Amino acid sequence: MSLPLRDPEQHTYGDYCTWPDDQRFELIDGIAYAMAPAPTRQHQRLVVELLRTVADALEGRGCEVNVAPFDVRLPDSDETDALVRTVVQPDISVVCDPAKLDDKGCRGAPDWVIEVLSPKTAGHDQVRKLALYERHGVKEYWLVHPVDRVVTIYRLADGAYDRPGVQELQGHSDCRTCPGVRIDWDQVVKGLPDLTD
Repeated sequence: MSLPLRDPEQHTYGDYCTWPDDQRFELIDGIAYAMAPAPTRQHQRLVVELLRTVADALEGRGCEVNVAPFDVRLPDSDETDALVRTVVQPDISVVCDPAKLDDKGCRGAPDWVIEVLSPKTAGHDQVRKLALYERHGVKEYWLVHPVDRVVTIYRLADGAYDRPGVQELQGHSDCRTCPGVRIDWDQVVKGLPDLTD
């Protein structure tokens, strides 16, 4: 299912900053996609458990972990913020270069992005955002599929994502971009409500 467009016009971050706060959009190459309504409780609980694990593992290591809504501006070159045509809000983003962080969020590619898929955003996350993150140099992109109970992990090598690794949400997964960060899936999903909603 494709996310609805705000309108057929081309937009910039300058436009985006003028839109009402009660309507959330992501800009990809100037096209404004309406964000899905509030995610399910199961989705949010999974994001919280992942956030807790990642933030604890990175404590004191110089990387900042943020959770949506958090604007990640992805400029095509050195254009001013007002002219940036791509702004996304990943579920979880890890940024290890403090020069990319400001009061508006992040300007430039995060080192690691995690998206928890939902039926309304799965195609957007697996197609548009995958190509976008690869093009902008996000080193690792993890797609957590709560219904299928698998994680798909893309890692950048020589400017392109390698063949993805796919594993069930059990055992553990290591983040190569942030050495020493290990996600223990049994711990993450323990105590969560049924993830099939």
